[in-house]
Parts: sequence; structure tokens; C-alpha cells
Amino acid sequence: MAVKTSQSGARMLSVFEVIASKQPIGASAIARLLNEDRSAIQRSIVTLSSAGWIAPTSERQVRWELSAKLFSLAHLPRSSDDLRRRARTALESLRDRTGETAFLAMPDRDGFVVAEVAESHNMLRMVPRIGEPILTGQRATIRAVMSYYDPERQAALLGRSPTRNELAEFAESRERGYGVSVGEGLEGATSIAAPILDPREYPLAALGITGPIDRLSPDRHDAIGRMLAESADHLSRSAPAFAIP
Repeated sequence: MAVKTSQSGARMLSVFEVIASKQPIGASAIARLLNEDRSAIQRSIVTLSSAGWIAPTSERQVRWELSAKLFSLAHLPRSSDDLRRRARTALESLRDRTGETAFLAMPDRDGFVVAEVAESHNMLRMVPRIGEPILTGQRATIRAVMSYYDPERQAALLGRSPTRNELAEFAESRERGYGVSVGEGLEGATSIAAPILDPREYPLAALGITGPIDRLSPDRHDAIGRMLAESADHLSRSAPAFAIP
């Protein structure tokens, strides 16, 4: 049976987002912005306040703002932050050894996003932005990690079940330890990526190198791929069992 969403929960999140972006703000103004009944908005405000997420201002006409709770939670250590910190040294080393941009890609619910970048010093270079989604057409990262996922996750990432040829590509990438993409996703670019795995061999992230095709020529692929696989393996050995589903 499908689980239904909570209308009151969705409203509460909307109220929280409005307060975060417009603080300090009163209940009537929130109701107007969300086109909702004021009494329903007031119930959401009381719940958020009781839980410590928002606090009233000291003004005579009460308005609401975020409490310190959110900021204290934002500074709690997280496994993903630790991985980014540890990967930074590896990225800089890979950038210096290859001359090309090195990146860390991490999974989210819809695919992978760029989480960290060590930019090439070359005038002509590929520079993915932090937070930029890695599309399934940019296949080095996908090829590097896909064989470690179950069929359900593979289908979710691709939007369909993988073809027989794709499954063979994923298996080949796993056997050699890295995936390669030439001119796919971004014309004129080559990317090579290797998976970072937790102790269960579940993908935590991928280390990658990207640059112009003429500099990342086929005769360099294996050497760079092995370099990436070695760095990724080092990060994998010290990784906790953590991944975003």
C-alpha cells in the first residue's frame, strides 16, 4: 500500500521555508504568501516553536525567526563532510599529477552531484561546479559505480533498466577499477572516474578527472584510471558505512 503524504507536514515545511527566507515575519504575512488560512498557519507556527525550530521576536507585534537550533545542527560532524575533507588532499594530488581538473562526485536521490573540485591550472580546462548534477549521459562516474548497485537502484538512476550492453560496460569498468567517458555529456571532454566504497562495497562517491579530449588521449586512460583507483581505494579503506539512498 502506498504511503500518503501529510498535508499538514507539507504546510509546516512551507511555513518554515518562508520564515527562513523572510525572517522576521508574522503569521498573517505568511498566510498571505502561502495563500493559506491563518489559523492553519498559526498551528504550524506553534508546532515549530514548541519543537525549538523558530522563536518569536521581542517586538510588541510578534514576528518569527529561526532559532539557534538549526545552526547548531548544521555544525554537527557528518560522514559526507569527513569524506570531502579527506578527499581534498587526494584531489589536489591528482590534479597536480595529471594536469587536469579532479573532482569528487557524491550520490543523492536522483543521481550524483559534484561535491568538491580541484581545478586544473591550464588555461583551457573543464571545471564542473560544486553542486552541479552529473547526468547519466556523463558516463564515467555512472560506469564506475553502477555495477555495485542492485537492479532497482540502477533503474532509478537511468530512468529505465540497463541494456545488455550497458551491463557489460558496467562489469568491465568494475573489473579494471574505473570508468571512462569520451565526448559523452560534454562535447570535446574526456572523463575518467573510480568508485569510493564503504566496507559493504556500496558506493559512497567517485573520484574523477576531466579535461579536453586532446590532452586526455587514449594512451593516458589506463595510467590515470589506475591512479584514480589507487586513490579511491585508499579513501575506501578508511570510509565508514555511510551512503545517501
